[in-house]
Amino acid sequence: MNASLPLSQQRGRLLLRRPAQADLDFLVDLFSRRELVAHRPDPVADTPQQSAARLARDIGHWDKHGFGRWAVEADGKLVGFGGVTVSADFDGLNLSYHLHPESWGHGYATELVRATLQAAFGPLHAERVIGLVRPANPASRRVLEKCGFAFEREVILHGAPTMLFALARPRWVRISDPAA
Repeated sequence: MNASLPLSQQRGRLLLRRPAQADLDFLVDLFSRRELVAHRPDPVADTPQQSAARLARDIGHWDKHGFGRWAVEADGKLVGFGGVTVSADFDGLNLSYHLHPESWGHGYATELVRATLQAAFGPLHAERVIGLVRPANPASRRVLEKCGFAFEREVILHGAPTMLFALARPRWVRISDPAA
């Protein structure tokens, strides 16, 4: 994929920007939250070193591909991370998002997913976007379904059953369309 995204963009209530090293303290706090890691096969909080490695991977993905997971701000405050990354294991760009529990219930996840899909099917020219959800996470499943994703199949991810949802490029988006 040879496309890239702007380093920062305002999308409705959300400012989506490339992650930076200065986001590390927020990321350490985010992935130390029990309610955030509860849906993992091993629901253990990340260590600060694991969070630093996660941030380095996100920054590295931007360096290599020109896009990746954004740092997500609302009302001038960091609320999470999310976007699409190249998937090594599945066909399509992989959508992921992690919002701080204090920001749950405000519609940010749906806004983030919709902005991500506009970027994926627009400037990134993706043919398909996938979302992986643990069966124990119905809220995430509802967000994906609200945004047009359909359940495709169950897969094993990190040793645990995971639902794979997918969304193909909408017919109204044409790769030759300069606005796409």
